[in-house]
Order: sequence, then structure tokens, then C-alpha cells
Amino acid sequence: QVRLVESGGGSVEAGGSLKLSCSASGGTYRRYCLGWFRQPPGKQREGREGVAALYPGDGTIYYRDSVKGRFTISEDNAKNTLYLEMHNLKPEDSGMYSCGTSGGTCRVDSMDYWGSGTLVNISS
Repeated sequence: QVRLVESGGGSVEAGGSLKLSCSASGGTYRRYCLGWFRQPPGKQREGREGVAALYPGDGTIYYRDSVKGRFTISEDNAKNTLYLEMHNLKPEDSGMYSCGTSGGTCRVDSMDYWGSGTLVNISS
């Protein structure tokens, strides 16, 4: 059973930066896809949206259009840790950020394991 624990969230002003971490333990972490998702304020968990995805097999990376050029997803395989570096943060980036792993594609409805999330709040 894989356990994922996120950290690094917090409250910053618009234009600031945060680096999120997702530490994995307990099983095969490095599955087909590793992803970061966020649940915007006021939305249910089903309303989570994909932010960034990494396919370790071939290094393919995808970003949500609104975060391209500002967010960077990366991993440290030796530490079993996935990262999301976020710069030039905007109020609309606020939300509960969760990481997940999937044996298939990184979609909200196809993830096998989820962390409980770390809260990001961006003030204007």
C-alpha cells in the first residue's frame, strides 16, 4: 500500500513562490504517471483539476495551460519524492493540492493512490 504525504503549502501574496513536496512510502511509488492536482476553494473533491503530470518512463511532462511557464514538476527517485515548484503565484492558484500516482494516465478518475493534500492560499 503506497502512502503519499504532501507538504510545503502555505499562505503567500500574489507573485510569491512555493515548493510542494510529495513523499512516498510503503510500496511501488514510481508508477506509470505521477501527478499534482488541486481542488479549488468551494469545490468538492470531484472538482479536482489536473495541474501537472510526469511520466517517469519517458520523461514526458504535461502542465495545465494556466500554469505553464510558472510551475515545474520534478522528482527525486532516490528520495521517492515528487515536487511542484510554483512561481508568480496568482489568487486563482489557491486550493488544496494533492499528489497521486497511477498505473495509467494521470486523470482525476484514474489515480490509484492519493495524498491527503496541502493547502495553498494566495492573497491578492
